[in-house]
Amino acid sequence: MILFLTFVFYLSVFDESWRNVNWGDKQHDLDYVKNYKPHIEGQQLRILLHGPGGAGKSSFINSVQSVLLGRMYIQALADNTFHGCFTKQYSTFRIQRENPETFYSFVFNDIMGLSQQKGVLVDDVKLALSGHVKEGYVFNPESKLPEENEFYNKSPTVNDKVHVLVCVVPADTLPTMNNETVQKIRDIRLEASRLGIPQVAILTKVDQACLEIRRDLKNVYRSKYMKEKMQKFSADVGIPMNCIFPVKNYHEEINLSDDTDTLILSTMRHLINHGEDCINRKAA
Repeated sequence: MILFLTFVFYLSVFDESWRNVNWGDKQHDLDYVKNYKPHIEGQQLRILLHGPGGAGKSSFINSVQSVLLGRMYIQALADNTFHGCFTKQYSTFRIQRENPETFYSFVFNDIMGLSQQKGVLVDDVKLALSGHVKEGYVFNPESKLPEENEFYNKSPTVNDKVHVLVCVVPADTLPTMNNETVQKIRDIRLEASRLGIPQVAILTKVDQACLEIRRDLKNVYRSKYMKEKMQKFSADVGIPMNCIFPVKNYHEEINLSDDTDTLILSTMRHLINHGEDCINRKAA
């Protein structure tokens, strides 16, 4: 039995990782993320997370905060049992530094999940991209935010507008994602492209999608299954492979893990780079 399992393992993983990750050396990316500051004075990098309900958008925000603080931290409320869209309103999350009164130069916006029923409307996500949705707006699955509403921002500043659009999708349910959700993701991505906003995808719950990754997170870029699913997702929604990042969020652990931190920090470094490029292009 042991020989059989070993044989199956080697059939399902590549001999070498197909993407380089600095396992065991997270400090380099940690310093990069912590020291990031936009070149433009007073500029704030805004990252908008969207995707199916229960994908792990709030958990990713909490995981980033935990990694940067060096301890578990819960800021964005997350639901451990998916019964629909847990996040109902447009929320901005500033990431706290070690000093409670100071924050990093990037912020996350969490948004109601894309669902077939009672999910956020594509039109509302498009409004958020342009900075027209104010903090605290409770999404209405039946109709988009009207201009006369008090939560409609008629004159968004450069800091209100989104600089990176991130599609968060659970890897374990990726094969069963319905066509309607895929089309919504494509529609939102096309609007972001029109606005000159870079798009990135984060695949969460990779340990639940693949046994080899569950056994050892370092297999994330050796797993043939994961690469195949990433390629399929890339082809379906149009996001290039080099803009898709698999991660494992913290959701049941009480202590941090260097391997989990490494994937999160590597992803954050790329989000920051894409966002900085967007800021500089719009300022030119």
